[in-house]
Amino acid sequence: MNHQNSNFFTFIAYTLIILFFTTYSTVEAQQRSTNISLSSSLTPDSTNSSWLSRSGLYAFGFYRRGSGYAVGVFAAGIPEKTVVWTANRDDPPVPSNATLAFIDGKLVLNNPQGENTNIADVSQSISTASMLDSGNFVLYNSVRAIIWQSFDNPTDTILPGQPLVAGKRLVSSFSEADSSSGLFRLEMQKDGNLVSYPLPFADPYAYYATGTYMAGENITLNLDDNGHLYLLNLTGDNIIQNLTAGESSNDGKIYRMTLNADGIFRVYSRTLDPKGNWSVKWYSSADMCAPIGLCGLNGYCIMIDDKADCRCLPGFNFINPQIWSQGCERSFAAVSCNNTKGGNITMSKFENMSWEDESYMVVELPNIDDCERSCFEDCNCEVALYSDGKNCKKQKLPLRYGRRSLGTSQVAFIKVTKEPLALPPKGTEKELRLEIVLIIGASLITFAFMVLTVSGFLIYRNRVWVYKKISEQGHIEVSGDIVLRTFTFAELEEVTNGFREELGRGASGTVYKGIIPYNQKVVAVKKLEKARKCLDWSRGEDEAVLEDWVCDCFEARELGKLVGHEEEVDKRKLERMVKVALWCIQDEPSLRPSMKKVLLMIEGTVDIPTPPSPTSFLSSI
Repeated sequence: MNHQNSNFFTFIAYTLIILFFTTYSTVEAQQRSTNISLSSSLTPDSTNSSWLSRSGLYAFGFYRRGSGYAVGVFAAGIPEKTVVWTANRDDPPVPSNATLAFIDGKLVLNNPQGENTNIADVSQSISTASMLDSGNFVLYNSVRAIIWQSFDNPTDTILPGQPLVAGKRLVSSFSEADSSSGLFRLEMQKDGNLVSYPLPFADPYAYYATGTYMAGENITLNLDDNGHLYLLNLTGDNIIQNLTAGESSNDGKIYRMTLNADGIFRVYSRTLDPKGNWSVKWYSSADMCAPIGLCGLNGYCIMIDDKADCRCLPGFNFINPQIWSQGCERSFAAVSCNNTKGGNITMSKFENMSWEDESYMVVELPNIDDCERSCFEDCNCEVALYSDGKNCKKQKLPLRYGRRSLGTSQVAFIKVTKEPLALPPKGTEKELRLEIVLIIGASLITFAFMVLTVSGFLIYRNRVWVYKKISEQGHIEVSGDIVLRTFTFAELEEVTNGFREELGRGASGTVYKGIIPYNQKVVAVKKLEKARKCLDWSRGEDEAVLEDWVCDCFEARELGKLVGHEEEVDKRKLERMVKVALWCIQDEPSLRPSMKKVLLMIEGTVDIPTPPSPTSFLSSI
């Protein structure tokens, strides 16, 4: 009998040794097959954007987040690439030229547009890394001891084999598309109780609890390969509480447990079939309004069928209709004692309402109407909650954690205006100013185009008339000096006193003297003639074409004639406007400035070169 027992124990010992070495070899093989060397690096917008596990089921690396990329662990073996862990989740997304590499014994995210950040907080130098088929990303030191792993630092999800140990928590994502920290947390407390809270609060704001706070210390939350979610004691030999029953066989499925953005945590399963979908196997609550704070300040939650819906108090609007948790704000001026007495205030009644009890005064009143009246007459009271047939709780805004359900008999009275004075939403004033600037700018541009069009039409009509007269008579005769005269040499010699003496005096009193070269003499005479025409037109002796008059006065530097006896005219601004106008009526279209440049020249932003004289139609033909 003793010999048989000895053989039996020997067999057991050999079996255990073989199993140990087989297991060790398997683990080693798995780790070797997923080794990531320190020379490896990743970039988002390339084929080398992640490190795969041995089977290709999970990957560590870059994934799409908003307009950029984030770093995390995700299920790569399915089409939707479900994210189960995110590094530095509250940092903004990084651009496509970011890199992930091992630098000086650390795993560093290099962001060209921001600061470089460490992916893992390690006290020892990293020697190698592995992406395991379990979904665990692991970092090792030089003796292959684990110095950091993603399983120890969960975000909003745990996977099979990843315990949520005492003192650790899951924090929901902000939304399905935004993996940054959201509104809720699920905490495995050190007293053994698994509890859900709204951030950043704890007791008494828990909205889910397992009630196992007396079960002992170091309780862990576990999920196995069959979707079984349970609480386990420290020694691992006693299940404290089963949250789900699990399935008899996983049939090739994968599982995860996630604290969702709505504050409910759920167990999901999925087949690896490319056409499969994640399906909910279990959830912590069927009451979608249970997570308090879902609707933000001055909002309240109601159930419609099996979905949560957020509403605002009367007279309030959502700050962001797409993000309920940002709450609601007044759409009317704040209530005061003055407008209460003015008769523009009323009380809005809501039944089956509950909010956080933050009352500044509780009055015992046997009649609900007395509670309404008491709040109406109290300048400090903005909301009154009446319950238990006697308690009138007076509160100020904002209200928090509101919901409406048949489970409560509490009635709320809310002070609102009869005719709400609408307040512009945030950002409207700035947008309105921009709108006004755009409208004025568009109007100015339209007006300028109209002026140019009319001017062009008048110029065209005038020149067509001139052309017709020339065609009929061979020359043109007009009264006054509308066009340039032709001078004989003798006339020029006479008017210039033999090209030696005083050439004449312009309308401004400018004296032209001295002996000058022949080619400059003609120029001087033309300037003298321009000045004379400007003077004649200013006296009303001629019926002048406007553009020629302005051009002559500009060249004669007699712009004052254009404004008559106006004493307050800014000469520099007048000159700037005339120069801009002369540029805009150039006969050659390529010389005319764009409307943008016209505005810049009028504003004085750019210098205005001296415009050439508009080409005479007669000289062009």
